[in-house]
This record gives sequence, C-alpha cells and structure tokens, in this order.
Amino acid sequence: MFVEAGDITQKGYEKKRAKLLARYIPLIQGVDPSLQAENRIPGPSQTTAVAPKQQKPRPTNSRDERFRSDVHTEAVQAALAKYKERKMPMPSKRRSVLVHSSVETYTPPDTSSASEDEGSLRRPGRLTSTPLQSHSNVEPWLDRVIQGSSTSSSASSTSSHPGGRPAAAPSATAATLTGPVAHAHIGVPVNSRVSSKIQQLLNTLKRPKRPPLKEFFVDDFEELLEVQQPDPNQPKPEGSQTAVLKGEPLAVGTAWPPSLLAALQRWGTTQPKAPCLTALDTAGKAIYTLTYGKLWSRSLKLAYTLLNKLTSKNEPLLKPGDRVALVFPNSDPVMFMVGFYGCLLAELVPVPIEVPLTRKDAGSQQVGFLLGSCGVALALTTDACQKGLPKAQTGEVAAFKGWPPLAWLVIDGKHLTKPPKDWHPPARDAGAGTAYIEYKTSKEGSTVGVTVSHASLLAQCRALTQACGYSEAETLTNVLDFKRDAGLWHGVLTSVMNRMHVVSIPYALMKVNPLSWIQKVCSYKARAALVKSRDMHWSLLAQRGQRDVSLSSLRMLIVADGANPWSISSCDAFLNVFQSRGLRPEVICPCASSPEALTVAIRRPPDLGGPPPRKAVLSMSGLSFGVIRVDTEEKLSVLTVQDVGQVLPGADVCVVKVEGTPYLCKTDEVGEICVNSSATGTAYYGLLGITKSVFETVPVTAGGAPVSDRPFTRTGLLGFIGPDNLVFVVGKLDGLMVVGVRRHNADDIVATALAVEPMKFVYRGR
Repeated sequence: MFVEAGDITQKGYEKKRAKLLARYIPLIQGVDPSLQAENRIPGPSQTTAVAPKQQKPRPTNSRDERFRSDVHTEAVQAALAKYKERKMPMPSKRRSVLVHSSVETYTPPDTSSASEDEGSLRRPGRLTSTPLQSHSNVEPWLDRVIQGSSTSSSASSTSSHPGGRPAAAPSATAATLTGPVAHAHIGVPVNSRVSSKIQQLLNTLKRPKRPPLKEFFVDDFEELLEVQQPDPNQPKPEGSQTAVLKGEPLAVGTAWPPSLLAALQRWGTTQPKAPCLTALDTAGKAIYTLTYGKLWSRSLKLAYTLLNKLTSKNEPLLKPGDRVALVFPNSDPVMFMVGFYGCLLAELVPVPIEVPLTRKDAGSQQVGFLLGSCGVALALTTDACQKGLPKAQTGEVAAFKGWPPLAWLVIDGKHLTKPPKDWHPPARDAGAGTAYIEYKTSKEGSTVGVTVSHASLLAQCRALTQACGYSEAETLTNVLDFKRDAGLWHGVLTSVMNRMHVVSIPYALMKVNPLSWIQKVCSYKARAALVKSRDMHWSLLAQRGQRDVSLSSLRMLIVADGANPWSISSCDAFLNVFQSRGLRPEVICPCASSPEALTVAIRRPPDLGGPPPRKAVLSMSGLSFGVIRVDTEEKLSVLTVQDVGQVLPGADVCVVKVEGTPYLCKTDEVGEICVNSSATGTAYYGLLGITKSVFETVPVTAGGAPVSDRPFTRTGLLGFIGPDNLVFVVGKLDGLMVVGVRRHNADDIVATALAVEPMKFVYRGR
C-alpha cells in the first residue's frame, strides 16, 4: 500500500476505525441517546488520540485521500455536532442523495438472509458486548463494495454479529468518505458514471436467486389477464336486435293418432302384413322383415312378461315408471324395436345404451353412472348378444366396472309368454310422463340422460311428418344409429306413426360396401334416405365403375349432420357426381338437431313450401369474435356453411348470447340457438341444477324484458338466422375453444384441413 507523508498506515487506520465503531454503533442502531449520554459526545482526546506514524516516503502515484486522519476526523466531528444540535439519535439506515441503493441491501454470501427478524438486531446489550473482531469476517466483501471505486459512496454498510445476522455499521466512518474534500453531508459521490455501475452491481447482488413461490403463479395470471384485454379494433356486431322466429303452425284438421302406441295398435291390427322394418346382414341381403302385425304381437308379449312373469320375493320386479336398459347391437334393429315398444306398452321407461365390449371399458363406466342415476335394475337383450358379453366364473353376465347390479332378460320369442286374450296393456294415451331416456356424452366425457316425455315424443313425430311430408307405405333407407338421435326419431318413431317401411343399413355393411345404401334406395325405390355427410363421402370414393344405380326415386335425402361446417362440401360433391344418375338438387335436405332440443330445423323441398337453399361465406376472423361478416369464397380464411332449413313446425326459435344473461343477439351476431316447442326434451334425468339452466332458459330483450311467458331450451348449437328465415349453424357449444377473447370451434379445425390441400397448406392453418 502506498502512503504519503502525513497519512496513516492501513493498520493505523484500522485501529482508528475500531475505536470509532465501538462508540457509535449503538447510536446507529436507534437506541435512545439518553441511555448513552456518556458516549454520545466524544471529547477531543477521543477523536485525536492516535498520532500518525512517520513512514519512509513512498512513490507519488498514491491511492486517494480516504485514509487521511485530518479529513475523516473533521468530518466525524461535523456530523456529531450536527446531530448534537438536533437532540436526536443517528438513524440506523441512511441513503446517499444520488445512490438509491445502499450497501445494507447486499447480503454477504456467508450470512443468513436479510429478511430475518430485524428486532433481534437492535438489542444494544449484544451489540455493545460484541468484540469488534467479530466483524472481520465481513470485511472482505464490505471493502469490495465500498472500495470498488474511489468515487463511490454509500451512507450505510452491513456487518455481521456472531449470530450470523447482518447489522448496520455506522454511517460516519472514514471508509465512506470520498474525494479530496470531505463534506459535512456525507456520502455524495463525485462521479455518477461509476456510481451507476456500483448501483447495477448492488441491484444484481440484492436480487434473490429465485422468486417466492407465489410469484410463479401471479405473473402468469397477470399475463393471462393482459391477453384477455379486448382489442379496440376488433369487429363488433352492428345490426339491430333479433326477434323470436316462429315456425309454421302444426296442421289443423289432420287425423293425427292420439298417441304413438295407438298408431302401433291400429297398424298392427288393420295392416298386420304391411312391412315395418327390414334388417340386412353384412353381405347386404335381407335377413328378416318385421311386419306391423309381428311388431304389435311381440311387443304385447314382452309387455305382459315384464309385468307378470318377473318377480322378486313374490312381488313384481317392475312397476310403472321404472327404467329399463336396452342392450342391443347396431346389427339388430328388429329386436331393439320390439324391446322399445314393449317397454312403452308396459309403462316402463326404455334407456337405450351401447353394448359393453369389455368389463373395464372406459366408456361403459360413464354409461354405468347413467344407469345408476336412473335406478336401472333390469337390462333387455337378445340371446346372441348375451352370449357375446363377458362372463363371470358362474357363467352369468359379468359385472361391468361402474355399473349397478343388473338382472338380464333375453327377449327372443321363445323366452316370452303369450298374454291371455282378455289382457290389455296399461299404457293408453300420451301424457306428461317420461317416454324414454336418451343418453348424451358431453365434451368432458360424462354421460347424462335426456328425458323425453310422451307428449314430446308425439309432438316430434307430428312435426317431422309435416316437415318431411311423410305418407303411408313410403320406404325410408336408414344408415344411422337407430337407438338415438335422428335415426331413432325418423326410423323407429315417426315411421311407425305413418306405417312406413324402413330398410336399416348396418354400420358393418357400410364399412364393407359404402355404396350399399344407394343400392338399396335403387332396389326398394325408396322415397327418403337418412344419412350423414360421411356416408355421402364414402359412397363417392366407391362409386367408380357403378353405372346401374339410380336415385331418381328420392324426394328427400336427409343429411342428419347438416349442421357440421364440412357437410356442405360432401353435399356439393355428391350432387356433382349423382345428378347424372337421377339425383335432383332440391332433394338434398340438411337438418340440425341436438339431444336436448331434438330436431331444431330441416330444409324442405320446394313442393313442401321450402325456400331455395342458401349458403354463406363467412370471415373466420369475424366468427372468432362472434360476428358475422360476409367474405369471398376464394380465400382460405373463410368458412362456407349451408342453411339447415326452416324451424320445425310448431316451434319458436331465438338466438341468445353465449355467456351470461341470455340477451337476444343482434342480426349480425353469432349466439346459441334456443327453442320453445312441445317437441323438445324436458330435463336431464335426476339433475335439477343443470336442467334449469338448459331446459328453462328465459331469453330477454336488451331492456331485460322476457321474450315469452314460456321457457326455452338451449340447443347447444351456435349460429344465426339468415335470409328467408333460414337457420345457419356454425358450430357447437361443446366444441367451443376460447383463446384470449377469441372463440374458435373444433369443427373449424376439421373444416380447415378439408378445405386445403393437406400436403402443401395444412401446416400453415388459417
């Protein structure tokens, strides 16, 4: 170390500093000055006791003047005099005027965190009795920070007592004096450029190595909130408020049967040989045709057996209103139909479900929850189906995971008992009681049951008959699942009301021969066909080389999933190929439905009073904000949808906002379609809470006034009402994905993949 004449050595400086520290630490720590009156005012002998030792002259390129005794002594005296006049203790923490972060924020690497209880640092007994040598372990890092530049300063420093906790050092030490001239206002740096570097170093050192646990979550949450701030430039609906759209009234004066069972009895007794249902095998050959007489007699036998031959402890096993599971494969529509109508005649509630494949099938566990909540204790099946079910060691049908205990009844003819001639089924007319329960699987995978009353079932059959113009003895080719949805409503219920003949195409046959339904339309001269867009797509791929098929007999080709955005491409492509084979453009009739609302809308041919079909080319960006904006068809950033026809007869429809209070949407706004009709479902079985929110919605105007004195049913379909009062569907609530403030639909992703050439464009998306 280099010193000049008149300077003190480093060792001398350390001694001098030690004496000063011993006297003034208690003052810095905020102790009442009255407790240490004898230490507060140092005498001249205390501050000037050590005289500088003479040393050999050193080279002149010496260090700065921080260690000159006269400089730091004068500064100490000035500071003490100042605080003596104010009659107040020295503060424990002071900050430089320019340097905003002091050394006290620096935690030495070998001490504990500065966040510990500061109260323990201010006990004067410990501080005054602590030998000054105990601070030596902090000196290296303290000096590094303070002496890093001769022009930097800090008004306070940190040291450590034996407990390992940091303690503040006095601010008026020689170590903190800078520059050639000592100021009474101690600690003002001369060079702010160097101070900023020290500032940056201190900021880095005081930053914790890892943030508190909660900050990991708070930061993400705040970012999420920032993302959800609406864009001021986003499109907003500008149209006028929509009104409730009323469908045409149900025809007055039509000789409707008083109930579906009355129609069954009528046709079963007056037209017993009329064909009701034809089942095909996987080769496409007709294996059995069920006549109306057979359907009536076999349903009667089943009803009698259920009510009189099933006993438990000498009591009937079943009573009116009990729920019964129907477990039939998709290849056996005949036995399903017998089971369904047998339950209705016995005043029991059928619950059609899928056949369980394994004991631990994940899907069947959700079905088990449905069966348990419905209180199902009996399952109906066929001999062939039961043989294929998993068995327990006893030979009985195995208990499926999550299912309630069930008794199994095989309903093939030999297992049923013929009723006495004077026996009549208890069921008579269509009332408010439950007719059947249809299962619905939500996007989370849970399965709930939708209750359909006898009155709703009858109203649905009447509305479909009027909308589709069904007449007696017509033939309908059905490719859909006959246990639920449109396949059940058209192919099992409405067909019986009108004494129609249904040709049921099993799914297994479609996989082998996708053209089978077209061949059956041709061979049976079917007037109507019930398909999905996938069936039209498959038949297009398989039709090459087929010259002998004709679709000229069709007056309605009902596309049951017409609400899917990609169905329009299947419809257009199918028409392009088969128009030369007798298919007329007006025959294609897309429709929209949901388990809760049943059929919502269906396109009618012109001879039934339907307006010309429409299509809408919509901006995908606008749709993501829930706004309808017409675009051009050439772009990849558009969604082209077709209408799904007019509202069902006897129904009122409105479109409401997706979230919050069900306010009516504006004319250019996408919302959820709601239906008020006697032909909708009535409840989720046993679930009162969500039933109220879905089946008892009260849409209101912008002013808050209810639009009707009757509640509406939410359909789960997202769309709008277009020109000619045609309904358009652009997605489903179950497929809605909200990213920030923008809404996207799972169906749109599929439509995107189908709209572009996958090998070149699909990776870009739209």
